[in-house]
Amino acid sequence: MSPAPAAPAPDRLSRAVRGWLDHLRVERGASVHTLKAYERDLGRYLSFLRGRGITAPEGVSEQAVTDFLAHLRTGHGERKPLAPSSAARALVAVRGFHKFLAAEGDVPNDPAQVVAPPTPARRLPKAISIGEVERLLDAAAVGDTPASLRDRALLEVLYGSGARVSEAIGLDVDDIDLGDGAAGQYDEGTPGAVVRLFGKGNKERIVPLGRYATAALDAWLVRGRPTFAAKGKGTAAVFLNQRGGRLSRQSAWNVIQQAAERADLSGHVSPHTLRHSFATHLLDGGADVRVVQELLGHASVTTTQIYTLVTAQHLREVYAQAHPRAR
Repeated sequence: MSPAPAAPAPDRLSRAVRGWLDHLRVERGASVHTLKAYERDLGRYLSFLRGRGITAPEGVSEQAVTDFLAHLRTGHGERKPLAPSSAARALVAVRGFHKFLAAEGDVPNDPAQVVAPPTPARRLPKAISIGEVERLLDAAAVGDTPASLRDRALLEVLYGSGARVSEAIGLDVDDIDLGDGAAGQYDEGTPGAVVRLFGKGNKERIVPLGRYATAALDAWLVRGRPTFAAKGKGTAAVFLNQRGGRLSRQSAWNVIQQAAERADLSGHVSPHTLRHSFATHLLDGGADVRVVQELLGHASVTTTQIYTLVTAQHLREVYAQAHPRAR
């Protein structure tokens, strides 16, 4: 029986890749998930280079790296084109690899240093109309049970404050000041309700609440929460589950999904949908983008400005439908 043919010896590029991955694992403490992702992306990179006859690190040029990026974006054979985000992730691996080789002195320069990743398309946030929001909120209040009072209050807070779902379920009772709204007084000039939210990086912000959210919170705190709290261990959380513990993120998601189904809005409503709708409706109503930035807790106004694209699109749609010479 003849011996099996020996596996081909790895070329210098393959050995260099293995050296970089070992460096990430031992010296940098990279996770198994990260290492596998980099190994997969660099395996694709090595195959591309071999197809061009390049087997040594010093044989890689800036043009070769640029062509590899274009190769990812256009696809080849049975391989589908990669999205900009996926191609950018692969380029991160390639750039890290070449930067390592240059720092170690294995090559005279870094051919990937100036190759820029593709710019991902801006994904416009999905908002629903004011009428759809009202249908969703009404669908959350089925009967007058503690659960329905909680569900209505949760959705009113999400839409009324623009809170992230993690911020809403993280609320403690001391984070809410209902002001005179708890007594049903909403006259202009009286102190309004506010909520203290803790966003990314535990950054604190104070956001006002309208009368609908205030009334819903008051009903839950007075008539609903005590029933659930009696079953628990005295947590300070505003929103409780039926065992008296803090409502989980998954449970909050389920509350919204069930309300969306009852409102015939299933399939495109998530906790973040209410946050997007909050911002979009404020801008549609004439709010300044920097005010919306503060309410959302965005560190940069650039993040908030994506909502102005949504409102501009809405204006175009209204114009196209309403103007006699638009069609």
